[in-house]
Amino acid sequence: MIGTDTTGSIPVHLLFRDEPESADRVADDGPATVSMAGPVVGAATTTPTLAPLKAVIPAPARPAAPSRPAPTADPQLVERPAAVLPGWIGVVGGLLAIAACAAVVWWAGAVPESVAHMLRLPPRPYHGIHLGQWALLALGVLAILFFFGGLGRGRVGYAWVLTLFGDYRGTVRRTGLLWVSPLLLRRRVDVRLRHWRSEPLSAVDAKGTALQVVVLVVWRIRDTVRAALGVEGHEEYLREQVEAAMARVLSQLPADAFHEDAPTLRDAEAVGEALTRMLSAECAPVGIDVFSAQPTRIEYAPEIAAVMRRRRIAAIDAKHRDSVLTAVVDAVDDVVHRLTTRGLVELDDYERKSLVKDLTVAFYTGRSGPGEGA
Repeated sequence: MIGTDTTGSIPVHLLFRDEPESADRVADDGPATVSMAGPVVGAATTTPTLAPLKAVIPAPARPAAPSRPAPTADPQLVERPAAVLPGWIGVVGGLLAIAACAAVVWWAGAVPESVAHMLRLPPRPYHGIHLGQWALLALGVLAILFFFGGLGRGRVGYAWVLTLFGDYRGTVRRTGLLWVSPLLLRRRVDVRLRHWRSEPLSAVDAKGTALQVVVLVVWRIRDTVRAALGVEGHEEYLREQVEAAMARVLSQLPADAFHEDAPTLRDAEAVGEALTRMLSAECAPVGIDVFSAQPTRIEYAPEIAAVMRRRRIAAIDAKHRDSVLTAVVDAVDDVVHRLTTRGLVELDDYERKSLVKDLTVAFYTGRSGPGEGA
């Protein structure tokens, strides 16, 4: 109560509610509003506390990946096994086509007598090759090309993505000699567990300090069709996502906290977990599994490296001097307290100050070493 005016309490907790507002409290097309409670006669006025504010602004901890929706991929791009045949079927079919062409040539009499005698075939008179025989020979040659052209070798750690006139026809992960229709376009994809070590990448920390970071990423292609057809160059996509995720993670914490105990980017485990989690979410829509993304080196940029190194040395020296001074003060206090409580000496204020000064200088000189002064 201020004079004759009355004040109403504002429900501050409504500003920081975690659960979404209901439809009757928040309009769809307008901003969310908070109604002020009017004065209640005879009711005690409540004072808002700072607990909701502390809940909304958490203490700095390990860097966490911000949640945001991942890009969606084409639902039709789902890996499925392709229809392939064993390689011996293509070999047998090609040999039969060769034998059929040889039989047509022999039937037309185009085989020399010496060759026919060597093959123990009865000679036939040559009267030219008719149009029908030419057609059979053309079909035989096409069959040879079709059967032998479809032969391929499936290797361990590689897969084929098959397409026909731009339409996805399946993925081949089998190994050994295989036969695939030569009409299908084959795109080889490496599905082995791979690692990539980046070049020094530029970034900034939470204080805007320029950094250079080297990241080691362990990854593998999980869905071959999405990696080969869902994105233009999955390796380039991964490199760009590494750079983007690294910039977002490193900007959440400072590189060093010289004069305070606070989370920094020197916690490589926390930074690696956040970077791995963020990269996994970004690369999942294109069929890439990221198993680990760890910073192997976090350094200051060359233009500020010398300055930050001197600052770090000064901070370490100041912390060391503070710890030594604290130990010296505790030791002096303990010595003076023991001397006075046991009645060994009787000191007035001047003598007490002089003794404290002499003990402090002696203890600090002994703690600091011969190369350091008080």
